[in-house]
Amino acid sequence: MHIFKAIGPVKVLSFDLDDTLYDNAPVLLSAEQAMLQSLQQQLTPELHRPLEYWSQQRWQLGQQTPDIRHDIGRWRMLGIEAGLVQLGLAACEAGEIAETAYQAFWQARTKITIAPEVRRLLVQLASRYQLIAITNGNACIQRMGLDDLFQFSLQAGPDGKMKPFPDLFLAAAKRLQLPPQQILHIGDSHRADVMGALKAGCQAAWLDHHQSSVKVLPHLRLTQLQQLSTLSLN
Repeated sequence: MHIFKAIGPVKVLSFDLDDTLYDNAPVLLSAEQAMLQSLQQQLTPELHRPLEYWSQQRWQLGQQTPDIRHDIGRWRMLGIEAGLVQLGLAACEAGEIAETAYQAFWQARTKITIAPEVRRLLVQLASRYQLIAITNGNACIQRMGLDDLFQFSLQAGPDGKMKPFPDLFLAAAKRLQLPPQQILHIGDSHRADVMGALKAGCQAAWLDHHQSSVKVLPHLRLTQLQQLSTLSLN
């Protein structure tokens, strides 16, 4: 752990979710397979396409409509719909199939198990600070079994532009009725989490999995989430 900047009083710990509290790669892989299976069940064999096709359709939609990228759930569903229309389906039918496929994706996407040691850490921290979640993804604290520890969760799209835009951080500060500098945000992405938090006036803790070099420093750099237990931030 390295402390780069003096840390002021903290009342709220804000957590990113994906790749901060758990490894998101296997979760996303499982969700994409569930989506693909749903599509294969609904489409005739000649319309089956590999995962790369659907990823390409989503990428093209993001290029055509950049703002859609701030709501990755809606972006994914509309990308599926666009891919189905490209295959020759009518818009109405494509919309229904896309919604079913996205629901299969979301059910698997939000099936996340928090490691016991991470939950113990969060329980410890929740006794000293308010905990909130700020995520660009669509993970769900209720389905993870963390809603008893977190005050609330804000998600890019429904609650504002994605990190590193400051929208979600400022919305959290407004909801908490606290100045942003009393929030310490913890996340694994330097661009999204550190830069976004700093832009909003929050303090930032970077969970740096890869020991990367950067020009803009967070307040502190963590190599393990458990290092939070040793900090006195009040």
